[in-house]
Amino acid sequence: MSTQQFSSSILENAVNEFAKLPGIGRKTSLRLVLHLLKQSEFEVEMFGNSFIQLRKEIQYCQVCHNISDTTVCKICSNPSRDFETVCVVENIKDVMSIENTQQFRGLYHVLGGIISPMDGIGPADLEIESLIQRVESKNVKEVILALSTTMEGDTTNFYIFRKLAPLNIKITTIARGIAIGDELQYADEVTLGRSILNRVEFSNSFK
Repeated sequence: MSTQQFSSSILENAVNEFAKLPGIGRKTSLRLVLHLLKQSEFEVEMFGNSFIQLRKEIQYCQVCHNISDTTVCKICSNPSRDFETVCVVENIKDVMSIENTQQFRGLYHVLGGIISPMDGIGPADLEIESLIQRVESKNVKEVILALSTTMEGDTTNFYIFRKLAPLNIKITTIARGIAIGDELQYADEVTLGRSILNRVEFSNSFK
């Protein structure tokens, strides 16, 4: 396979940087860079600065670990949310997916992953202990386990269930409208919304 020849090392460097992004090949990267060259200097600076600002100024909510502009995110600080219900998710994309359903008015807790021994990820690598502390210190009455229906997701669900069981709170899981093996972010909004609304007691989910 022939290597793309560049007349400019500056152009080549820009293409190489875009090509580092997931799902972006060198042809697509070159097309994006050439597109940027057609834009005004101001527009390109705005484009670049948005990513610099993202990296330098983005924060993680001290309560739920969601991405935020402030120390406490807009969801956790919204007085109209149900502070007694916490939905546990794997990552930030899952928060976005559930919010898009407009079916859930509680709060979230982002684990930052799921237990996966094959990948070297154990309970200590996730925000599980902070979840336990949050339930113990706040007036939380229900925890919804909304992790992907994979073996790793189910393992994480069961681990959290065992940790929370002594606290005498309601522990539920999303209904199995989500197909076994599916990741939450790929579920359509209607199915995901119904899965939240029709959640079941976790202890009944493996009977």
